[in-house]
Amino acid sequence: MEASTPTTQDLEKEITSLEAQLTGDMFTDMEIRDKIHNLKMKLTGTKPIDSQIDCVGCGS
Repeated sequence: MEASTPTTQDLEKEITSLEAQLTGDMFTDMEIRDKIHNLKMKLTGTKPIDSQIDCVGCGS
């Protein structure tokens, strides 16, 4: 069975769902915000931290 790649719409739905879970407490929200950030990087094509591909946005 082939793994499906998430669509832009799937990523946006997941971001919306995670944003609804935010509490306003920085320490409680850190993990959720990290997930949101990683999903937004996938949407924009920016390199995640664990990727070997060079990042156009940050130049790393």
